Amino acid sequence: MTERLVSHLRYAALAVPDFEVEREFFIRHWGLTEAHGEDGLSYLAAEGSTEPFILRLRRDEKRVDLAGFAVRTRSDIHALAEKLHREEVRFVHEPQELTGFSGGYGFRVFDGDGRVLEFATGYEQREARKIREREPIPVKLSHMVFNSADLNTTAQWYVDHLDFTISDSLVRPDGVEMMHFMRCNANHHSIAVAMGPHHSLHHLSFEMRGIEEWMRGAGKILRAGTRMIWGPGRHNAGDNTFAYFLDPSGNTIEYTTELSMVDDDSWVPGQHDISKLSTQDQWGTAQEMSELVARESFNDIDRGLFVAPPV
Repeated sequence: MTERLVSHLRYAALAVPDFEVEREFFIRHWGLTEAHGEDGLSYLAAEGSTEPFILRLRRDEKRVDLAGFAVRTRSDIHALAEKLHREEVRFVHEPQELTGFSGGYGFRVFDGDGRVLEFATGYEQREARKIREREPIPVKLSHMVFNSADLNTTAQWYVDHLDFTISDSLVRPDGVEMMHFMRCNANHHSIAVAMGPHHSLHHLSFEMRGIEEWMRGAGKILRAGTRMIWGPGRHNAGDNTFAYFLDPSGNTIEYTTELSMVDDDSWVPGQHDISKLSTQDQWGTAQEMSELVARESFNDIDRGLFVAPPV
């Protein structure tokens, strides 16, 4: 198994204009727990995860504030920072004690498109609990997907600088690549990059306990009046289930489960033809992917590129 300095995806941080509405949605309907709150800032945890929070919401103009990743040790933090300096990656701040909720030690950089990435270790963890059978709440954050106007350049940045590996790709019948699923550990993907008209958030995905909890969760969200934009179904790449919804701010969010685990030594990346219905949905239960469905996840242009969030 390949040893990477980045161990896993910790959390996503979003800025949203209707902060209270968004906060209420994720707590009351989506099933997250507020671990800490300040004026215009909410840290939301998943009951099944030891991460102190998996989603941070901040009151401001809509944007992606950052993606947070874990690194195992301080020495790994410094090794990664030194590597990124050698490769002339642009830093937001150097390795330091982190003063926000849950603390830790780490640094932030801009990726090649201008998204902010945080790498941290030594932060406080919370006590996770076992999600009960049929309990329709997330276990953890599964993955984060970005839209990119330059798909291969964006994906290659993560390969070159962070040692991510492409697990699988979606391609058009003419061979043009449309999406790359990328891993930093045994999970089939922790991030993915999709071809889009501009740089933006494509979707956030939250892992459920199993199929029963995933279906009950999807039903719960539908009964709350939230629109499902695609699903329920089961992808080919990653073999995970999917049910996509729009949150109050227009971000696409997903309930999923049973994402594939990958062995670095034996896994062979596949190229899956998006024109085949089995690539979109193995079960055939979801509506066929179309331009109208895809457009829902293009999202608004991210106005936060190369602008560090205030917290």
